[in-house]
Amino acid sequence: MQIFVDTAEIEEVKKAKLIGLADGVTTNPTLIQKSGRDFKKTILEISNLIEGPVFAETVSEDAEGIVKEGRDMSKWAANVVVKIPINRPGLEAVKILETEGIRTALTLVFSAGQALLAAKAGASYICPFVGRLDDVGLSGMELIREIMDVYNNYSYLETGVIVASLRTPNHIIESALIGADGVTVPYKLIEQLGQHPMTDMGIKKFLDDWKKVRS
Repeated sequence: MQIFVDTAEIEEVKKAKLIGLADGVTTNPTLIQKSGRDFKKTILEISNLIEGPVFAETVSEDAEGIVKEGRDMSKWAANVVVKIPINRPGLEAVKILETEGIRTALTLVFSAGQALLAAKAGASYICPFVGRLDDVGLSGMELIREIMDVYNNYSYLETGVIVASLRTPNHIIESALIGADGVTVPYKLIEQLGQHPMTDMGIKKFLDDWKKVRS
């Protein structure tokens, strides 16, 4: 399973890369705004750091504008994937861009129906959101199960399922158990995934015992 770092902070990408957990990077307008950095410069810098996909999101609201943005972004670096919110204009734009050999990712997916449309349009990736569904009393992970069942039923193997809006390390594990192609998570969640109190206790015990051996 691929792990994408959901960030626009260069240092977080570097830290994740050091432990082999930067298979890709996802960004969005909110993350770019929080970073206070220039959008294009940020995408270029990240693209030079990693070999995997780097998602850059469009902001146009009509298909023509999305396609124009997507064509431009695709020229920034070979590993840029054009990220597009899923709606009618987004689906139209995906169909055009994918036909031109430009990889796309449809984001803000909240239903299996939307995921089906994304695959039919030829999207390279989808980003279904689980945490936001949990927030309103629905089951985000059940959505991932439904999507994977639909995709497996009809062999939509060309559209990668990158689970988004993850809130806990358990969301990552559940995504892996279901068989999602990847997850996109903030760096702090990557750190939490590798932590366990019993590991800390074990290290402390070993070090305490080693001090006794050396004394």
